[in-house]
Amino acid sequence: MSTENLLNNYAVLATTAELDYQPVPAEKTIQGPARVGVAELAALGDVAIGVWEMSPSVTTDVEVDECFVVLAGAGTVAFDDGTPSLTLAPGVVGFLKAGTATTWSISQTLRKIYIAKA
Repeated sequence: MSTENLLNNYAVLATTAELDYQPVPAEKTIQGPARVGVAELAALGDVAIGVWEMSPSVTTDVEVDECFVVLAGAGTVAFDDGTPSLTLAPGVVGFLKAGTATTWSISQTLRKIYIAKA
């Protein structure tokens, strides 16, 4: 999807939007295989807006500043710094702080809308 559309009038059905899928690197995969799909929908300066999906798996990551809304699926995000885990389910709005090391345990394919610092 072109980021030029941001200032136009349009809509995207995020629950079925076509995503570009890639395997999660082996060094980040604890239990898998893991695949991630992404479609960047728009950009506002250094903020990206898009759809993200992960297959059932357990992976690690280091986060960027992000706000997200879960559309479908289930799982948890555990934080290496001791912050209480997030339970992920449709309708959950989550916030991630840049630099935080996380472990994503996805039990049902998870799809979310994200707004993140690029």
